[in-house]
Amino acid sequence: MSFIADYGFVLLVLACMFGFFMAWGVGANDVANAMGTSVGSRALTIKQAIVVAMVFEFCGAYLAGGQVTETIKSGIVDASAIPPELMVLGMMSALLAAGTWLLIASVKGWPVSTTHSIVGAVIGFAAVGISVDAVHWSGVGPIVASWVVSPMLSGTIAFGLFISVQRLIIDTDEPFQNAKRFVPLYMFLTGFMVALMTLSKGLKHIGLDLSSGQSFMLAVGVGALVMLIGIALLTRIKVDVEADKAFHFSSVEKVFAVLMIFTACSMAFAHGSNDVANAVGPLAAVVGVLQSEGTAAIGAKAAVPGWVLLLGAIGIVIGLATYGYKVIATIGKQITELTPSRGFAAELATATTVVGASAIGLPVSTTHTLVGAVLGVGIARGIGALNLGVVGKIFMSWLVTLPVGAGLAIVFFLILRAIFT
Repeated sequence: MSFIADYGFVLLVLACMFGFFMAWGVGANDVANAMGTSVGSRALTIKQAIVVAMVFEFCGAYLAGGQVTETIKSGIVDASAIPPELMVLGMMSALLAAGTWLLIASVKGWPVSTTHSIVGAVIGFAAVGISVDAVHWSGVGPIVASWVVSPMLSGTIAFGLFISVQRLIIDTDEPFQNAKRFVPLYMFLTGFMVALMTLSKGLKHIGLDLSSGQSFMLAVGVGALVMLIGIALLTRIKVDVEADKAFHFSSVEKVFAVLMIFTACSMAFAHGSNDVANAVGPLAAVVGVLQSEGTAAIGAKAAVPGWVLLLGAIGIVIGLATYGYKVIATIGKQITELTPSRGFAAELATATTVVGASAIGLPVSTTHTLVGAVLGVGIARGIGALNLGVVGKIFMSWLVTLPVGAGLAIVFFLILRAIFT
């Protein structure tokens, strides 16, 4: 194919640059959402949150990011209806469009959905640049539904977790002793949930294909290890009488601050496993077409190359380290007042929802899921605990993101097509 033979190397370099740019945007905007609750509840400083996220986002993206990538790569558009050269240019335009919108949003401090951005961009180039029939509308349906279902599900889980914290710990005669008794169980749940999802679904592309029984037993082991580490850390925490005079549950919240370290790690891992797909899914499609010189079936299920996941993971980490602080500050402090116990409920609910969605290959929005969870915690305290003005602005940014992503992708697609064809 002359187009790929003539421009193959240039297109590959550009695609990698655009993919990296998109991954940077994911790190700068979406990872900030993931870590915002930890910072807002003062369980972690911004610097600590960035270090935790860098390690666990990278691991989640590299070890468990392959499943959702298939959905972004070939589940949204009918690859067989798109000529290889237009597929390459279209996916490149989608990456550039989504990255541009994330850059704008991050500069403004708006928490927007990277999943919205890339799905809208892919639909935009396919529907306008190719034809409306090129879009898998049946495949888009579950993704759109997940934007409603995921915040409701995470909000419900967060509500339930926070109510359990209130009943078992806060509304008791000995909250500090009960916190030390029950928090290790929450730690076990955190380690077990993330390990089970990762082992059962996420590691096949690196050659580790475990049975359900093996995955379950390993996950129990990981959960127990997390619990033991947590117990060791909790033994160092003593009742602070002076602090408790100012805020009755100050000592209890210190126990939950230890738990927040574990939920922050699981949240970062879950986010990396799901949202790296937004950057590397289109890039994987481009690489597949270029490597086969346009002859392979574009929609064929093929393993995402390890170096593509690596590029996405590095981009996410750099985005977070260089510009993540803006949206972290916005999310952590403006929706509702967060304490470590509230932040824990929101983060564990979000991680559960996101890792579960990642396991079945559904690209949910971490932004929607987290905001849903924070709203769930806020509602558990009464509607007056929510800053409805900020919530309204966040909802508006969600509505704008998909059409903006689609519009930018169409513009970039027409420009790239004019240059290369």
